[in-house]
Amino acid sequence: MHPEELYKIYRQFSSIQTDTRKLKPGDLFFALKGGNFNGNHFAKKAIESGAAFAVIDEKEFEIPGKTILADDVLTTLQQLAKHHRQQFTIPFLAITGSNGKTTTKELIHTVLSTTYKTYTTEGNLNNHIGIPLTLLKIKPDAELAVVEMGANHIGEIASYCNIALPTHGIITNCGKAHLEGFGSEEGVRKGKGELYDHLKVINGTAFIMWDYNYLQEMSKGITKIITYGTHNAELEGITIESEPFLKIKFQKGTSLSSVQTHLVGDYNLPNVLAAVAVGKYFKTPDEKIGAAIENYIPSNNRSQWIEKGSNKIILDAYNANPSSLKQAIDNFAKMHAPDKILILGSMAELGEHSTREHQLIIEQIQKYKWANVILVGGGFEKINSPYRWFKNSEDAGNWFQQQHFQNHTILIKGSRSMQMEKVTEV
Repeated sequence: MHPEELYKIYRQFSSIQTDTRKLKPGDLFFALKGGNFNGNHFAKKAIESGAAFAVIDEKEFEIPGKTILADDVLTTLQQLAKHHRQQFTIPFLAITGSNGKTTTKELIHTVLSTTYKTYTTEGNLNNHIGIPLTLLKIKPDAELAVVEMGANHIGEIASYCNIALPTHGIITNCGKAHLEGFGSEEGVRKGKGELYDHLKVINGTAFIMWDYNYLQEMSKGITKIITYGTHNAELEGITIESEPFLKIKFQKGTSLSSVQTHLVGDYNLPNVLAAVAVGKYFKTPDEKIGAAIENYIPSNNRSQWIEKGSNKIILDAYNANPSSLKQAIDNFAKMHAPDKILILGSMAELGEHSTREHQLIIEQIQKYKWANVILVGGGFEKINSPYRWFKNSEDAGNWFQQQHFQNHTILIKGSRSMQMEKVTEV
């Protein structure tokens, strides 16, 4: 079925579902395939549960009048999302980067929503499935859209730009992340830089952290640039406090004198500056920008400050890579806090770089004095260190609960696959 024909059906039944367990009557069910599942097998169940139609790509699962046979369900979903995107003339802001993209996305959405009807990526639905689903949730009343793009290999961001067609873009930074897929930091820059390549072609606008020389270099050829940073930028701000929460003083580009955030760590400075820069560009009043940022409280295991009994916990278990983990360790080491404990999970998707990068983290830890250090997961298993090691977060959590720590400050961080939040849940 041609995207225009399917779009007519979508306009009648605009709620998309790929999981029959979450399906509501009237939804359009897309029977996606994965390494361990085949959504075609659930088409009949979806129809019985009230789906208006099921989009399938295997003829044997056809149900006359209730299924739509496609060559490939995923490609069809992406084509439908692109066609829907093309119905809008509003700004679409794409955000990618090695670290901070979800926090930056959340802050920007919070700021813009004070003034505009703004749609954005839910959670971290930032991949080849999540981005189309994000686009298809955008309603006709949208005035702005903010789309997060994750990537772990060359060509991925380019493919997402071809679907989302962003008019504006942010690369938060390029660090050591997904090295298994990108191959090197240079590969990361090339992959993330595909967003800049898109903006150059369409004469789009980039918001750039001007402190990072490599972003300056990568952005050459983009004619519309908005800069933010600690110096030599249109919007300038610096950290004046970071214990436990980040407070920023503005030096240029806004009438705001300062903002007090609920974000832990001065590594969040660029994320906040990006949100202010975007808000200013889209003419959000300064007082609304400041209030939105000060009222934003992180969730979903991102830089959360938790007080549990007499202990204080920084739970940053949303994700980890060599760059973000090093930043978190350094920031935690600087904090004036009693009896600091590090509980760190392994970093994923590093490939042949894994052993070396985990070794470098051990060396980073050893630069400072800690009350205790706990390492979790296979990445740390074969590395010689003086620290206690556990196979998984459940085992680490059982040990942690048995210690009955009092008046300690604890940093818990690791890759999403490690589920480090379980340390506090046991």
